Amino acid sequence: MLKYSTLILAVFAVLGKADEFKFDPYIDIPFKTVKTSAERIESHGYPAETHSVETPDGYVLNLFRIPYSSKLNNGDSHRPVVFIMHGLFSCSDCFLLNGPDNALAYNYADAGFDVWLGNARGNLYSRNNTKINIKHPYFWRFSWHEIGAIDLPTMIDYILNITEEPSLHYVGHSQGCTSFFVMASYRPEYNEKIKTAHLLAPPVFMGNTTEELIVTTASVFGTPGLGSSLLQNQVLLPQNQFIQRLLDTTCSNQPIMLSYCKTLGILWNGPEIGNLNQTLLPQLAETHPAGVSSNQAIHYIQSYVSNDFRLYDWGSKKNLEYYNAEEPPSYDLTKVTSEVYLYYGLSDGSANKMDISRLPELLPNLALLHEVPDPTWGHLDFLFAVQVKQVINDLVVDYSMAYEADRNKK
Repeated sequence: MLKYSTLILAVFAVLGKADEFKFDPYIDIPFKTVKTSAERIESHGYPAETHSVETPDGYVLNLFRIPYSSKLNNGDSHRPVVFIMHGLFSCSDCFLLNGPDNALAYNYADAGFDVWLGNARGNLYSRNNTKINIKHPYFWRFSWHEIGAIDLPTMIDYILNITEEPSLHYVGHSQGCTSFFVMASYRPEYNEKIKTAHLLAPPVFMGNTTEELIVTTASVFGTPGLGSSLLQNQVLLPQNQFIQRLLDTTCSNQPIMLSYCKTLGILWNGPEIGNLNQTLLPQLAETHPAGVSSNQAIHYIQSYVSNDFRLYDWGSKKNLEYYNAEEPPSYDLTKVTSEVYLYYGLSDGSANKMDISRLPELLPNLALLHEVPDPTWGHLDFLFAVQVKQVINDLVVDYSMAYEADRNKK
């Protein structure tokens, strides 16, 4: 499996090299029409807004909003705010692809929430910087630390300013969980701006991960050295307009082509594809992988090697310069005072049950530790499983609504 996965990664990298800095999600070439998140939302009859906000270090982040539900016609009513954040290699599209009945963003909107979808620096919707040219290697000099320490606070402040609300609900998947724990521990003042935090498949401690690519590359990229030095500070799996359109056009719903697309899905996601709504694969191929910095992947591999949740390891010399210590400091999770809800699956190779079991004793305000009863539930099932609404979304939305109901009683 690893050699085939590596081959796919190599093909993406080589074919994408020549055009890696030119991708624009609003420009398509004549294969299949590609929709932005806003266009996906509007295609289902919901109102959509596009917003952008600049971080202190110049990254321009794109957010999408479903301000109200056309089914409820509640545009003039008070609507609590929810902010939803994607995982590694992903973007805001991932919370929309399951359609208006089963995708979390629509489920929240239909429950009366003002829904905001974020995009981290470097993905296809947030690939601009007012201070650094995208061709400069320092454009990609970030990991999920910067996403948690800078991007999330910037987007949260923007959302709260626009909505004139003091706080919001947060939902993150995968890296969206990791970056939340960074923010809530590294910038603990933001805990008071979080009503509830629902963290789906949270990779925090990773010493017991069984993710094959992490385990097999740990000796090369898991500690500072030649391997990580050669890989860091660059785009990983660069977007290429022609290859991306070729893949999503080929991944049609015709029986032969869908079978081909399923094969690509297995190579990308592994055997966990069993629960996925496989008819979504053509849409998933349109914008995924959405682009990340290589440092984000290296940081996860470092977490596996160190068996700790800590800042990026640049090596002892640079660590002394950045952290005033030879080893990177650990994030203090006891500072995460937000009301936290954790959800995990038993077949998730990235967010392992043994690693997640370390979190409850560190989190002072843990409201829920939910193990999905289905033993086959994997990492991407939290987004794309056929039964995701019944198994995950309804639970998450209900807890958010219960919080609002209790608050209104006071």
